[in-house]
Amino acid sequence: MPLIVPLLLAVVLFCIGVYGVLARRNAITMLMSFELMLNAVNLNLVAFDAWRLDGLATGQTLAVFVITLAAAEIGLGLAIVLLLFRGHGHVDADSARDLVEVDAVQQEKGAAT
Repeated sequence: MPLIVPLLLAVVLFCIGVYGVLARRNAITMLMSFELMLNAVNLNLVAFDAWRLDGLATGQTLAVFVITLAAAEIGLGLAIVLLLFRGHGHVDADSARDLVEVDAVQQEKGAAT
């Protein structure tokens, strides 16, 4: 298989992930989009490792590290999403940012009085 095929697939996956992060405001959808982007990176690493044929499997080793980091990221991300849902009843990223600003303003008013 030529190298261009997995590279084009990785570009498509990465573009879908970027669109998901920029266009969607649901926190779970944003986490899934981050995972798509990381999978595109993994596909590039493995494709270049197979194309290079050096025998060290460095691309595959780096892909395993990226998978490990992605697992840690999704664990922390889901914990934050659950905390947001329990505290406010939604997982909308824009509303969460607005709530933080309102809370900060209310704390400043309380500290001033």
